[in-house]
Amino acid sequence: MANRKNNHTRYIFVTGGVMSGVGKGVASSSIAAILQARGFKVTSIKIDPYVNVDAGTMNPTEHGEVFVLRDGTECDQDMGNYERFLECSLSQHNYMTTGSVYQTVIEKERGMFYKGKCVEVVPHIPYEVIRRIKKAGQHNKADIVVIEVGGTVGEYQNVLFLEAARMMRMDLPGKVLFVMVSFLPIPAKIGEMKTKPTQYAVRALNSVGIQPDIIIARAPVPLDNKRKEKISIFCNTRKRDVISAPDVESIYDVPLNFEKEDLSGNILQKLGLKPRKKDFSKWRELQKQIRNGERKVKVGVVGKYFATGSFVLSDVYISVIEALKHASYKANVKLELSWVDSEEFEKNPAKLSELKKYDGVVVPGGFGSRGVEGIISAIRFTRENKIPYLGLCYGMQLAVIEFARHAAGFKNAHTTEVNPKTPYPVIDILPEQKTLLNRSQYGGTMRLGSYPANIRANTLAAKLYGTNNLSERHRHRYEVNPKHIARLEKAGIVFSAVSPDRRLMETMELPQNIHPFFVASQFHPEFQSNPFNPHPLFYGFMKAAQK
Repeated sequence: MANRKNNHTRYIFVTGGVMSGVGKGVASSSIAAILQARGFKVTSIKIDPYVNVDAGTMNPTEHGEVFVLRDGTECDQDMGNYERFLECSLSQHNYMTTGSVYQTVIEKERGMFYKGKCVEVVPHIPYEVIRRIKKAGQHNKADIVVIEVGGTVGEYQNVLFLEAARMMRMDLPGKVLFVMVSFLPIPAKIGEMKTKPTQYAVRALNSVGIQPDIIIARAPVPLDNKRKEKISIFCNTRKRDVISAPDVESIYDVPLNFEKEDLSGNILQKLGLKPRKKDFSKWRELQKQIRNGERKVKVGVVGKYFATGSFVLSDVYISVIEALKHASYKANVKLELSWVDSEEFEKNPAKLSELKKYDGVVVPGGFGSRGVEGIISAIRFTRENKIPYLGLCYGMQLAVIEFARHAAGFKNAHTTEVNPKTPYPVIDILPEQKTLLNRSQYGGTMRLGSYPANIRANTLAAKLYGTNNLSERHRHRYEVNPKHIARLEKAGIVFSAVSPDRRLMETMELPQNIHPFFVASQFHPEFQSNPFNPHPLFYGFMKAAQK
């Protein structure tokens, strides 16, 4: 089977039981973080059981945010948690989907890699999964690789990934560990925490040849001894291997909560690794920062991807939310976040006055025409009423459109994405992107990943970054149209960061003698923020809102 090179590396597979959405990604991130705090080099992998080759073409209201890595990989939002908790930049080696695995195997077969053998789902798909996992460990020079297997145990979609995990444990005895994150419900009419769903989830995992070494028990409240004993007896595991994971105020509380039960020490013992010196000081300091906020700062996020049935899907903007939180911790304020549906402003323009109750307004990224006029109206209101404004990607494009219409005299200015016949296409698609779309090449073809830019001196961007250059992550097809830049600048827009060839406008702002804080970026700064080092644009926005 797979060769045993680099077999000093240990592997931890994290699976989910009972249901999705109980924090498997945060648990995986926290496990990686506590092992990193013990002095080990750790990296994380996310396995998505979708046939999509990557997350780029998925509907955000169905799948949630598409996170973008430095190398341009479009992936699951959990990759953002890994980067935030580990303070690192991951790459394509750290992400795979069913579609990408099958695509590679089929390409290898077409290239005679298998030398005429009959290529089968088992074992060739699990072999490719194992190859990728080991390559990620080697690429990141990791002592420990934490692999989150998407989906829930018992689904058909992830069974091949579990088969790969089983094969790895057989091939690397003592070097592979299994963690199950399971949910323990407390039915309202019963009032008692129930362990039976977790018992069934463990049996489902047993049916594919895997016994969890550790069970992380998610629940609204901490587990009592009785529940731990029941899980221990019926799930064939030691009582100390059942870790209580109650709901917490902040996801950044989870690593220290795990350490209360010596989870890192337990894992190291099971993997045969000698304990190293602990250093959780930065996590303890972060906990203090989170709770030290005094004054409330109210921020309205104006967008259009909120509704999923009768519920609000905040996962669409999870990196934006986290970046705002990071900034609030550093600014020593308590963030009060509100979702503002832009379509409401289209139905009833009088509602725009409600924006006055916010200390700041954020317009995040997006695509398409729905709710756009409502967003443009909201941007105009924040500009004219001097409410601190931060625009991200589409939030910059729509800010340029709003200014062009109402301050530069470009009547009916628009983006060609929404109105191809606009007389003033101040936002237009790049010629090379037009060619790709004409060929129906949508997946992985946007302007993706990190690009450098030069910052103009004596601008707010220069003040916030404290440098004359930047490198930020992108995900878009449309740009500020070079034909209209001179006239927009003459009307008062300051394009404070531009690409090295001066072709692409990366940030726009209004002078501070006109507006206290009106800044927007074509890139996504939220992808490079973490709780220990908030992004300068978000921190600047939070300080302006605080005033």
